[in-house]
Amino acid sequence: MDNQKNTSEELTNMQSEAILQKEKGEKLSKALENAEKELVLIKEENKQSEANLKNATYARNLIEACLDPLVTINVEGKIMDVNNASIHATGISREDLIGTYFSSHFTEPIRARNVYLEVFKNGNVSDYPLTIKNVNGELTDLMYNASTFKDDEGIVLGVFAVARNFSEQKRISNELIEAKVFAELAATIAEDAQSKAEVAKNIAENAVKSKQQFLSNMSHEIRTPMNAIIGFTKVLLKTELSDKQKDYLSAIKVSGDALIVLINDILDLAKVDAGKMTFELVPFKLTTSIAATLHLFEAKIQEKNLELIKEYDTKIPKVLIGDPIRLHQIILNLVSNAVKFTTKGTITVSVNLLREDDRYVTIEFAISDTGIGIPESKVEKIFESFQQATSDTSRIYGGTGLGLAIVKQLIETQGGTLDLKSQPFVGSTFSFIMSFQKSSEEMEEEIDIVELESEYKDIKVLVVEDITLNQLLMKTLLDDFGFERDIAGNGKIAIEKLGQKSFDIILMDLQMPEMNGFEATEYIRNQLHSNIPIIALTADVTTVDLEKCKAVGMDDYISKPVDERILYNKIVNLVRKVKMQVKINEKTEKIKLMTEGQRYVDLAYLSHRTKSDPKLMLEMIEAYLEQTPPLVLTMKKSFEDKDWSTLQAAVHKMIPSFSIVGMNPDYENIAKKIQEYASTQLETERLHEMVLKLETACSQACKELEVEYNQIKLIKREE
Repeated sequence: MDNQKNTSEELTNMQSEAILQKEKGEKLSKALENAEKELVLIKEENKQSEANLKNATYARNLIEACLDPLVTINVEGKIMDVNNASIHATGISREDLIGTYFSSHFTEPIRARNVYLEVFKNGNVSDYPLTIKNVNGELTDLMYNASTFKDDEGIVLGVFAVARNFSEQKRISNELIEAKVFAELAATIAEDAQSKAEVAKNIAENAVKSKQQFLSNMSHEIRTPMNAIIGFTKVLLKTELSDKQKDYLSAIKVSGDALIVLINDILDLAKVDAGKMTFELVPFKLTTSIAATLHLFEAKIQEKNLELIKEYDTKIPKVLIGDPIRLHQIILNLVSNAVKFTTKGTITVSVNLLREDDRYVTIEFAISDTGIGIPESKVEKIFESFQQATSDTSRIYGGTGLGLAIVKQLIETQGGTLDLKSQPFVGSTFSFIMSFQKSSEEMEEEIDIVELESEYKDIKVLVVEDITLNQLLMKTLLDDFGFERDIAGNGKIAIEKLGQKSFDIILMDLQMPEMNGFEATEYIRNQLHSNIPIIALTADVTTVDLEKCKAVGMDDYISKPVDERILYNKIVNLVRKVKMQVKINEKTEKIKLMTEGQRYVDLAYLSHRTKSDPKLMLEMIEAYLEQTPPLVLTMKKSFEDKDWSTLQAAVHKMIPSFSIVGMNPDYENIAKKIQEYASTQLETERLHEMVLKLETACSQACKELEVEYNQIKLIKREE
């Protein structure tokens, strides 16, 4: 029974195991079947991917094969893709273009935005003109055609746009047509024009040369005797004379002055026409210039019982930079006209500040009178050369009609504007607006001739002049000044005299036989290596190139007829400057001898840059002494705190001042090394050593500069 029971249980187990194995087999078979299906799907997907890749490559090749710019834009207006032609048109890479707004690359972004909005609305757009702007700012005219593209379900994904560049083809076509039409005509005209131009050029050049040569000769020939006439008249007026003699001499002087004004007007007009009018840029006091000009008319105004009203804006800076001589000439002409044409009433001169910024001021000058006035029909005419308001004007009032023409030229050539408001029998107002540079420089007061200091009575002057009358006049004037003088008839004789004795200054005429003033000055500077001050004396203001005077080494110039006050001031100021430099050099040498060990500063460069002007030298030294100690402290502290950026900044601010005060270039190199090491934070031991060296050098330089400062200040006070 037991055996039979066991056998039955084993059969049951075997059956169960068989069923289990069968189920496993069925699952395995099903899994294999599924795996085969998945393998088939994978193979199909791979084939599809390969096909898609081939299609994408093919599409890209097609797009790039197009030489016109292609672009796809999404519904937000941003670029999805571009071809190489678009990259070339914009100058921007594909990576930087994708994701940017399509409209941002055109000169008219709103019109560009309307393109794709219209495409989204209507499905397409044709021949829409836009101008694309590349990264270099270059513009290209394009004609766009665009349409929408959709997915399989018909949903719009974006816009596909293509552009055609027609500008170059159109330009070339038009140019070819025009070239063919005008080529033969242009050749004929060019040949004819060339021959006429050569003839006209030769005639014009000869005319200009003849005119300039004539004016140059006339200037010299007229001014030379006028210089003597006016000069000796002034000298005689200083002597004891009877009333009649004074009246006669005064008449001669007035006539001479009037003739000089006429000569100046003609020559100035010629200079403007020839483009040779030059303008100085020098510091001057506007109040002084205005006062000096009006002072000339006080006697005439009192004689005619007129009232002179002066209005001056006190907000105008004291010192300006411009051409005071030309400004004087402008105001002189306008006030002269006002006085001439006014028999009763007032003359008003007003000067007002219109605008001011950090560098410039714009000023309006107005000269008003209650004179005869000018008819409206004649207002434009009076600014022309040799023109006056009526034919009777010259007969009744005198004049040549040149003054206002020159005034207009002088104002407009300097960038100013001139305006006139006038009413017959009521009066006229001439106003002009000009701009001037501002200056922080203080102007020295002019030295009065009557206040001669003993130090400036011993000035030795060499006069280089070939005209006997002018030699005599210069002797007389210099004797009145109390100066020693010697005369040389030309440049060659002057050079010989310089080898025989010493002089403080040279007055050099320009037109002389054997060796003229330019040649003599060049020889003195380059061969004799002398820095003696040289003032040019010239009657030929038409052709004398002031730049040439400076180029050969002249320090200043005076026009003939010579104004004795101007002559005196220029002589004294130049001699004083030279003597000041000599004293400074002597003091510096003494300091060098007294100072033991190494010198840290050398003021030779500073003296050269400031032209030995003690005021400027003091300002520069004072600035160094104020700036440097705080920077040295900042440098030390920032090094100790390891504040590298502050250390670099402090040293950077110190560097420019080294060359100004003449410190050894080695210290500038040390400062630059400190900047370099501070930026890398390397070699801190060497950095510490260099900071100490620079601190020592700057501290010693300050001590030396304090001594120099006090010495220059003392010398200036003595002056």
